[in-house]
Amino acid sequence: MDHMTKTNETTIEFTPQDLAALGGGKVAYLKSIKSDEIGAIFPGAPAMASGLNLFILLSADGSPILITDSKDAAIANAWEHDLETVSLH
Repeated sequence: MDHMTKTNETTIEFTPQDLAALGGGKVAYLKSIKSDEIGAIFPGAPAMASGLNLFILLSADGSPILITDSKDAAIANAWEHDLETVSLH
């Protein structure tokens, strides 16, 4: 006899405000990004060479905090501001 296990799946949707509150101002997201994508996240960013590997630090609500070419520098900046970092892929 086959046994089937049913699970109850729940989908929870978060608004940017929910995410910001969830982090309580203490969570920052670290994401690797190509320089070609910077303009979409940092509209005022100066032009830069195409194809560079960069890292961005974002607040819990998605607001940009920092852009750098060093993952270590991004993490150090987060720690300096007492932010817990979470990686986004």
